[in-house]
Amino acid sequence: MAQDQVNGTTSQEDDTKALLDSWARKYRGATVEDLDLAPALSTSPDTSLEDAMLSASSHDYSHLTVLSEETRSLLGYLTISKLKSLFESKHLAPSDPVKKAMVKFKRSEGRQYKVITMETELWELEGFFENVGEYATGSKQDFAVVTDGSRKFVLGVATRHDLDEFVKRRPSIS
Repeated sequence: MAQDQVNGTTSQEDDTKALLDSWARKYRGATVEDLDLAPALSTSPDTSLEDAMLSASSHDYSHLTVLSEETRSLLGYLTISKLKSLFESKHLAPSDPVKKAMVKFKRSEGRQYKVITMETELWELEGFFENVGEYATGSKQDFAVVTDGSRKFVLGVATRHDLDEFVKRRPSIS
């Protein structure tokens, strides 16, 4: 199926550029740092699910990152809502280790992750969530792990909700 080309670009490319431009105007130069994210809460693969759930609940977190105890490298994450449903369905027990429930990051050859730092602009983060533009990953995302530039430290977790709340509390420009 051929796409119409106007001035060397396709109508789909023009639509994507217009969408990214509208996000850039909406966020007006704001970065992930402006979201004032709570510090990341991490757990290890061998921690009991009950302990991980208690930690997340006491801090009102929706996601926990899972780090290697030896290298502190990011292995994956736990989604608390999914964990609750696994408990309710009796697929997992509270005494099971985190590694039984975590979503592991796929580190296959050729797979490239997008680095989200405190300096990442919010329009880029929205592109990551919505799978549009340079930060697109091939599918929409529910959250982003925010790291330092060298990816040595997990600094926080950003969600779509964080972006929505930022827009609500920031005065609009007429």
